[in-house]
Amino acid sequence: MTRDTNAQTRFQTATLGYPRIGKSRELKKALEAFWRGQSNAETLIQTQHEIELSHWQTQQNAGIDRIGIGDMSLYDHVLDWSIYLGIIPERFAAFSGLERYFAMARGNEGIPALEMTKWFDTNYHYLVPEIPEHLQPADFSDFLATVRRAQDQLGDRAVPIILGPVTLLRLSRFEMNQSQAASELCDRYVQLLQELKELGVAEVQIHEPALVFGDAANFKENYQATYQSLSQIGLAIQLVTYFDDLGDNYSWVMELPVAGVSLDFTRGRNLELLQQYGFPEDKQLGAGLVDARNIWKIRPDVLQSTLDIITGVTTNLRLQPSASLQFVPYDAQRERKLPEPLLQVLSFAEQKLEELQLLATHLRQPQEAETSLEAIRGQWQAFQDFSPVNQGVQERLQRLSSQDLERPLPYEQRLQQQPVLPPFPTTTIGSFPQTSDVRKLRVKLKRGDLSQAEYEAAIDAEIAKCIQFQDEAGLDVLVHGEFERTDMVEFFGQQLSGFAFTEYAWVQSYGSRCVRPPIIYGDVARTQAMTVREFKVAQSLTDKIVKGMLTGPVTMINWSFTRTDISRREQAMQIALALRDEVADLEAAGAKMVQIDEPALREGLPLKPERWDEYLSWAVDAFRLSAAIAQPQTQIHTHMCYSEFGDIIEHIERLDADVLSIENSRSNNETLFEITDAGYKNQVGNGVYDVHSPAVPATEQMVQQLKTGVANLPVSQIWVNPDCGLKTRSWDEVIPSLKNMVEAAKVLRQEVELTQK
Repeated sequence: MTRDTNAQTRFQTATLGYPRIGKSRELKKALEAFWRGQSNAETLIQTQHEIELSHWQTQQNAGIDRIGIGDMSLYDHVLDWSIYLGIIPERFAAFSGLERYFAMARGNEGIPALEMTKWFDTNYHYLVPEIPEHLQPADFSDFLATVRRAQDQLGDRAVPIILGPVTLLRLSRFEMNQSQAASELCDRYVQLLQELKELGVAEVQIHEPALVFGDAANFKENYQATYQSLSQIGLAIQLVTYFDDLGDNYSWVMELPVAGVSLDFTRGRNLELLQQYGFPEDKQLGAGLVDARNIWKIRPDVLQSTLDIITGVTTNLRLQPSASLQFVPYDAQRERKLPEPLLQVLSFAEQKLEELQLLATHLRQPQEAETSLEAIRGQWQAFQDFSPVNQGVQERLQRLSSQDLERPLPYEQRLQQQPVLPPFPTTTIGSFPQTSDVRKLRVKLKRGDLSQAEYEAAIDAEIAKCIQFQDEAGLDVLVHGEFERTDMVEFFGQQLSGFAFTEYAWVQSYGSRCVRPPIIYGDVARTQAMTVREFKVAQSLTDKIVKGMLTGPVTMINWSFTRTDISRREQAMQIALALRDEVADLEAAGAKMVQIDEPALREGLPLKPERWDEYLSWAVDAFRLSAAIAQPQTQIHTHMCYSEFGDIIEHIERLDADVLSIENSRSNNETLFEITDAGYKNQVGNGVYDVHSPAVPATEQMVQQLKTGVANLPVSQIWVNPDCGLKTRSWDEVIPSLKNMVEAAKVLRQEVELTQK
């Protein structure tokens, strides 16, 4: 490979963000203590700063040349930028400081929070900015204070991370005219860059992931005008994109007046675009070569091929992760219970820093890096020997036909055989509060302080209390509460071959909510029934219907770290076969309703619409493969949250679920309107209150939500349920909320009876 004579000085390393929650989830614990009133604001902020400092030190010690700073957040970075920029909806104007911050994030009594939805195609949730008619004054003081702390620790290695103005606009809701909002916000970004320049900052990262959306060209003039203004300040702007390629926008993006452009080379077609169009000589390429969205080590031979192409076009490089490292855990070396061949090919945030340095060494002095690269090749070979193909699974996949995806009867005929319930039947999405006592049961089982029989008896006691409460509250269709489940994906993965689980590999989903995504490393197969025991216990305690509760194959794929050696489609179909067997076993155990949740179906959509049909084709097929084994009299439910259905409604219909429960309260009924506008014929669970807020919804509030449903759907199609599961709420919140929900359904039943007389 030919190298530029000055390459050694040019091959820098950089980061675009880092995990936020602390290695031991210190931020989660500090937040929840603050919310409970057990600590004060000073303690919370001190914890945040301590975590932030440790992150900077880790990156500094790893030798990273340019360290992205300013991405640390108490809840969500998009919320942070809304507040910095004065984007404060009127309903929060009476609050200030942290009270305002958390009111916007979580709501307050009678005041709904900002809408929460998925950040691009990740499992991270952000809070949607609402740009009011009049902005509050901008206040960058907290961000500037962070920059000063970082400069004290890192010197000129510190590079402030700024959420891009056009991306923020693209993701927002508007009361203000959009053109006016763009102008006013641009002025505020100019002010910020001026203030950063006064602090001695020479360079900033401005993150514009919206450039990879399929509609980015619609904002071309906005990008051009905005960056023309920002470039006048005199700071070197690193324009950062990730999650996909620039597509048809490549050429004009390269003409923007910035010092560098970062591209993700782990997803999409950026490598082809680079070869086709070249790269500007006056810009630096931020080469996103280390995958920030998955936990596998680099594959040296694949990366060598990619590097040959890139350095054949430009050697003015920065070697980077493909995106912020917030999407991966901290340190694979903390994991002591994973099989050695698997552990040796894992790369979390700290290992990815090492990989960046290894790649830089390889480009500067190839011979020095060769020993390390050869060791990685050997580790991958050992892993391949450790995880062979499951021939039984492969044979089942090969035997599948289109008939395996079809329910025995169409919906209208199935409906006649399914359970008869009162108008506005009430139910929940599945999970009930995971109290500290419930979590301690799992710890005791793990430590050996409880036998399996003792643990199951304790779980059964929780199920009994949950069933009794639901019965007494008047719910029509009950659930067992999911007390045995740490997480809706982890629980199933732990009982399937081909999945591995970590002890410390937590990542942030939103706020204080953290998850440990499973690792799919081999072919997936079910070895025994996974949910039947708990279902039988619950159903034995009531004459009412208890739903069997499963997590769907697409959600399990989208919320796991997946294999890279086979397609996501094949992995989803393997999981679907396992769930298909579970549905059959639940039916045999007496289940009249089975819920197969797919909250993550939409978040897996490719960011470019031209790729949607391919994804949705196999995603819907995987769900149908799971459910089609059910007899006509068995009612199949599914649940989806944070989804916009209008543009994929034909695929939602093809799921052929008997009941679709939706998140609705935070989206101002938009999800409901999209479904009804499309003429959706199956039943709909109209989410009537936001479970992510600690506020207890009043009966009247839910009555109004249901009346909106009645105005748009026939009564026969409407179910009544919360937006999502109740796992993260306390019983003190759940009990009055569900009682109010049942009362709201009764009010609507009475009104319907009166209109029918």
